[in-house]
Amino acid sequence: MAAASYLPSEDQFLCSICLDVFTDPVTIPCGHNFCKDCITEHWDRSDRCQCPICKEAFTTRPDLRVNTLFSEMVAQFRRSAQQKDSSSSSEQHVFKPGEVPCDVCTETKLKALKSCLVCLTSYCETHLEPHLTKSVLKRHQLIDPVENLEDRMCLKHDKPLELFCKTDQTCVCMLCHFSDHKMHDVVPLKEEYEDKKAELGKTEAKIQQMIQRRRLKIQEIKHSVDLTEKDPDREVAELVQVFTALKESVERLINTIKEKQKETEKKAETLIKELDLEISELKKRSAKVEHLSRSEDHLHVLQGVKILSIQHPSPTKDWTKISIPLPSYDGNVKNSVAQLEQTLTELRKLLEAKLKNVQKYAVNVTLDPDTAHPNLILSGCGKQVSLGDVTTNLSYNPNRFHYSVCVLGKQSFSSGTFYYEVQVKGKTDWELGVVTESINRMGKVRLSPQRGIWIAWLRNGNEYKALDDPPVLLSLKSQPQKVGVFVDYEEGLVSFYDVDAAALIYSFTGCSFTEKLFPYFSPCVNDGTQNSAPLIISPVRVN
Repeated sequence: MAAASYLPSEDQFLCSICLDVFTDPVTIPCGHNFCKDCITEHWDRSDRCQCPICKEAFTTRPDLRVNTLFSEMVAQFRRSAQQKDSSSSSEQHVFKPGEVPCDVCTETKLKALKSCLVCLTSYCETHLEPHLTKSVLKRHQLIDPVENLEDRMCLKHDKPLELFCKTDQTCVCMLCHFSDHKMHDVVPLKEEYEDKKAELGKTEAKIQQMIQRRRLKIQEIKHSVDLTEKDPDREVAELVQVFTALKESVERLINTIKEKQKETEKKAETLIKELDLEISELKKRSAKVEHLSRSEDHLHVLQGVKILSIQHPSPTKDWTKISIPLPSYDGNVKNSVAQLEQTLTELRKLLEAKLKNVQKYAVNVTLDPDTAHPNLILSGCGKQVSLGDVTTNLSYNPNRFHYSVCVLGKQSFSSGTFYYEVQVKGKTDWELGVVTESINRMGKVRLSPQRGIWIAWLRNGNEYKALDDPPVLLSLKSQPQKVGVFVDYEEGLVSFYDVDAAALIYSFTGCSFTEKLFPYFSPCVNDGTQNSAPLIISPVRVN
């Protein structure tokens, strides 16, 4: 029985990494084939040595061996493809919509290569041959193919429009020149074409100058905006200084109050001791007086009274005039507190104004499914992300995160300013920020600005941290329900805001951006059901 003919398809000769025809194909132990450079680079970038197709892992990097039969098949496929391309390129192109067809072709219309201004006809390569070989036709003027050649004919005399009347600013034929335009300034089309082309060059130069002036004006306006943005920051710094001074003043007043209170307590303690001593002496005198008052011996009583008055005279201190005065405090305490409250109010208003200012740079951010970790679930609108329980079997994509549970935004930014808001309500763990395009997608992502990552996170429901170098533990008065992320590329600034409280959470300053920046989102692990709420990219509404 004769063997059936087998014609391999192009898909069998495509590398699954570069998606192109194999170059120097090699085979790894699991039997899959890759370009030598592709698999080598893939393993160099990955933390694990495994097959990109079947995911079989190898403890050590395998030796790359050449499959001789497969390499010959790839080479044969390349030769066949080249021969096919060569034969197809030699064929003339069939006329397509938007192209000028050959006026001579009767059956299949081919694409015209030239149009003749004398014959008023467009020709394909085959029908153009006489104009290139016959001496009579060589004198005809050929131009790139154009449609509606009849528009180049004078409607009155049915002659080619070869001249230009400067007086009437219109194209005319030879007969028009000798009839209606006899006394006018008439020149050949080519001469007027050169003049008009020179004028167009000058016009273009003027337009470019106007564009340049407007670009300079844009830069001037942006510079003014930058200055106005820096002014609120300066005012905030000054108010923080005032707040610190007031805080120190209040602390000093509190210490003064405590010291005066201690002095009062010490004075009261001394007086109480003195009074206790006098009370003790008076009790002794009272006992002796009582004893004498009971005696019926006249002499004993008289002598006892005399001795009692000499040895125990009556106290002379007038305690009715002695008291503990209430401590008097500086009246500036109330004034300082009132000033502090006013300062805090002004500070909050300034922060609200700052947030409104950055909200003007809001952009529409959507999630990029090609970067999402296989366990993540993205909404159809690309605005929500949560962690699923099942790993989705997805095709290999070098842009996808295979280790870290995160996803990037589709939009990238390499200049200017941008802002977006993310709802984090109901979550105990999350990560938000921006990252560079070269972030590691295959292995563990090390979170630090040194690796092109500027993020803030929440852990355990109450531990907020900015992953700066070194990381900064954040103390927030309230738990943000919605977080705003603002980036100024040229300024090197990444700021996080508590949108509802209009409060600044943290700012990365002095950043040096050299790549495209992408919004970064991680809903983190679910922790049972404690952290199953999604991260939601919210529309920006100015408070």
